[in-house]
Amino acid sequence: MRFPLADWIDAHADCRYDLASSGMRGSVPPPPWPARRPSRDVEGELRRELANHLEVDPERLFLAHGASEANAWVLGYLARELGRAGRSPVLRVQYPEYPPLFDTARAHGFVVRRDRGPAAVAAVSRPRNPEGDLWSDAEVARFADGAGHLLVDETFREFTESRSVAAAGTPRLWATGSFTKFYGADEARVGFAVTPPEVPERFVRYVGLVSDELAPGSAAMALGLLRRFASVRRSVRRVVDRNLRALAAAVPATRLPAAPLYFDRLGQGTGRRLAERCLSASVLVCPGAYFGEPRGVRICLTRRNFPEALRVYLGVRGAPAGTASGRGARV
Repeated sequence: MRFPLADWIDAHADCRYDLASSGMRGSVPPPPWPARRPSRDVEGELRRELANHLEVDPERLFLAHGASEANAWVLGYLARELGRAGRSPVLRVQYPEYPPLFDTARAHGFVVRRDRGPAAVAAVSRPRNPEGDLWSDAEVARFADGAGHLLVDETFREFTESRSVAAAGTPRLWATGSFTKFYGADEARVGFAVTPPEVPERFVRYVGLVSDELAPGSAAMALGLLRRFASVRRSVRRVVDRNLRALAAAVPATRLPAAPLYFDRLGQGTGRRLAERCLSASVLVCPGAYFGEPRGVRICLTRRNFPEALRVYLGVRGAPAGTASGRGARV
């Protein structure tokens, strides 16, 4: 058992058409396991080369076992620091949003709000998950206005041409990311957090208490992928660009996303009801309620059979409630 969105995807992994998984695993060549025993400093090598890739000082970069863990570090640390006055700090989000950002914040004692009032922390995914939009720097700044700290989850950034927000060295801005989506490296289990330029010494001590070293094989796998970035990018673009063309042809009026994520807002009914109808056609989508917006579903453009899966999904979406289209039950 993980968090509800992940549990939903895992519980229906036998569907023929997977429009729920947001990473490239299975659609691009798998990350090769290191051919030789990793060097003793492989974690240090990864940290230095990843910092160079992100254009940040290596001292600001902390390796984690995934972006969710990195987000939990930042939110746990900030909750501890900001809650010293005895009051619950406020976290600002804009729904729909990736659920671990606001659910983890609640678990650490934050009061989560969607209004633009004063907040201790503003948290956002960029590109947005589940919408796939790439907010401009100005849009991010407007969203964060009046918040003491800004946490940006950049898990899908490498699907775009944008620099990491951490490269600017903005005070009180934290960024996180992962190798599981663009690289399809679920086996590596590597993520990271980038602190503001004034690396808080208390954060260093905090991470030392709540984290553990990466397995050398995981670090070596991530390092190998980073060094093959151009090759991975070509493989990813072949799949995603074709799927974007399929989406544009099937839904001509839609604004194409920057990342392989699309949030289908429903004019009536609920995303949960549509998602359950899709299951009878062996199509897996994610109910919008997991993202704080019940009137929609998230679909992902990461699978090679996306054009066919989209056709079946749109058939179910357009069918009257209580009916299903497609190719039968789950297999």
